[in-house]
Amino acid sequence: MASELSSRISGFYKKPVDERIKIVAERVGLSEEEIATLKSSGGLSIEAADRMTENVVGSIAYPFSVAVNFRVNDKDYLVPMAGEEPSVVAAASNMARKMREGVGVVATTTDPIMIGQIQILEIPDMNKAIKAVKDSKDKLLAAANELDPVLVKFGGGAKDIELRPLETEIGPMLIVHLLVDCRDAMGANAVNTMAEALAPTIGELTGGRPLLRIISNLADKRLITVKCIVKADDIGGPEAVDNIIAAWAFADADPYRASTHNKGIMNGIAAVALAFAQDHRAIEAGAHAYAVKDGRYKSMSRWGKDAEGNLTGEMTLPMAVGLVGGATRTHPMAQVARKILGVNQAVDLGMVMCAVGLAQNLGALRALTQEGIQQGHMRLHARNLVVMAGASGDMINTAVAALVESGEIRFPKAQEIVKKLQG
Repeated sequence: MASELSSRISGFYKKPVDERIKIVAERVGLSEEEIATLKSSGGLSIEAADRMTENVVGSIAYPFSVAVNFRVNDKDYLVPMAGEEPSVVAAASNMARKMREGVGVVATTTDPIMIGQIQILEIPDMNKAIKAVKDSKDKLLAAANELDPVLVKFGGGAKDIELRPLETEIGPMLIVHLLVDCRDAMGANAVNTMAEALAPTIGELTGGRPLLRIISNLADKRLITVKCIVKADDIGGPEAVDNIIAAWAFADADPYRASTHNKGIMNGIAAVALAFAQDHRAIEAGAHAYAVKDGRYKSMSRWGKDAEGNLTGEMTLPMAVGLVGGATRTHPMAQVARKILGVNQAVDLGMVMCAVGLAQNLGALRALTQEGIQQGHMRLHARNLVVMAGASGDMINTAVAALVESGEIRFPKAQEIVKKLQG
């Protein structure tokens, strides 16, 4: 039986891997089979991989980590993250500790509405076409919902239709948006099925020619907002707060900086998405498209300070995630990830993902404005180098310390240090 979950684990990163697994297993109640999956270097057999996609000849594993210290809406989470980039999990865990005060990160969400787009070309009369679709909206929605009675049973289904006349380089076209509440699914299959089914009828109503019928990954009706407050003293004092805000303002005003700033946010979000076998490409595309919604590419996050001088953070992103269907249901590691995080609804996964993104952003801004981004990166790089040079066990930390102290974070130096330690 799992003990009461607390995500506050001091010195988790210092513990051996087996001890980390034991701690997580005890806290979330992992079975022996689930523990074995964690230790299996990816948990995906070649047969399972072959069922998931085409032309399979193998599989590739990413490090599967657990970020600690997260509290979202007064609930603690151990957060699975998958990825190869050094310092991402460490930064997220460290900043989550600073964001834990009170209820921690406050997250809110809209309904899980996805958009299916139906493109209509060669319309003889745009005004008449728009009126015809509007007049038939109820019948169209009913027809769409007949296709997925299970989704409707759980409170989802087609909810509305929006019409967008569009001027393009080849002339005008009408884009029909079918708004579908996807509940705990990401929604691509349901939305695409409905859009394809309605397209011929809409073509007849408008007198035009339907062409594309496809979901949009700009899920700007399926939004999650996260907010946090970090005490000034916990982040380095008033000057540190002002510097973080100034660094954010740079990203908000300059797309060259914003691209790297936002990539850091997605480092955290994509790592959680990978651990849960989500469509991280769709999530990335939607987030970056949303960042340009005001006409220019800006920061996804916003940082400021309150009346007491504490740092405040906020971010709103489209978050099309699902716990029903797809690889999330078939990948053994994704199932273990779900048990570790302890979520039963897609919206909770989305809220945690956004909280991780905000924490990741704070970690990057703090590093950039204080010690510089390379210090943490180079220490982690030093660890990779000494392992490549043959260090193992207790020797690794000794070799890393010597390599960092040398100021020469290069493989030949790592080899020299490891050979010396090996005698």
